[in-house]
Amino acid sequence: MKILLVEDNPELTSNISNYLLDQGIVCECATSLFEAQDKILSFSYDCIILDLMLPDGNGLRLLELVKQKKIDSSVLIISAKGSLDDKLSGLDLGADDYLAKPFHLAELLARLKAIYRRTKMQGFDEVVFNEITVINSQFQVLVKNQLLDLTKKEYDLLLFFLTNKDRVLGKNAIAHHLWGDYTDDLSNFDFVYQHVKNLRKKISAAGGRDYIRTVYGLGYKFDTAAL
Repeated sequence: MKILLVEDNPELTSNISNYLLDQGIVCECATSLFEAQDKILSFSYDCIILDLMLPDGNGLRLLELVKQKKIDSSVLIISAKGSLDDKLSGLDLGADDYLAKPFHLAELLARLKAIYRRTKMQGFDEVVFNEITVINSQFQVLVKNQLLDLTKKEYDLLLFFLTNKDRVLGKNAIAHHLWGDYTDDLSNFDFVYQHVKNLRKKISAAGGRDYIRTVYGLGYKFDTAAL
């Protein structure tokens, strides 16, 4: 899961991002509307954690942009503003959930997982495609009922492919999904090829088909029509 946290409080930002990273979730941060707008127009995120009170405006403006541009990101609003009007305004604009401050980080994580299951996994904990089964709550992958020994990045990569079947995913998009802002320090994305290669090898070794196709000059695609 890849998250964009839009929050201007440094302490809260640090607490949330460190907690999510400890849970194996890629978390990027933005401290203003301007910075958040730049990020969502440049990169993709599974979910945006959005504060309403930002230094350069109301966070609802970002939510409006997400819906206007049809950006495929869920939105979880977090705000100390406890009025019913603020909550209803966010939900009416298309937010997926609302969490009032202060909150426990474990509850935030539970809300994020629920949103992800609902929006990316059709409400189920498992993603099943032919002989491949992903059990998200246990971070397990089975191929023909055989448990695969995957690294966290390989697991995230497979889930990324399965939730974007038949879509061409560029190396840049894959890198940012798996590593977030850390990819800015890298000179190339050769490591993406290595992770794809390892994932293919492990699926094939368990008797699974190789659904991952290389789209030369662009990236990769999980091809559901593969024989």
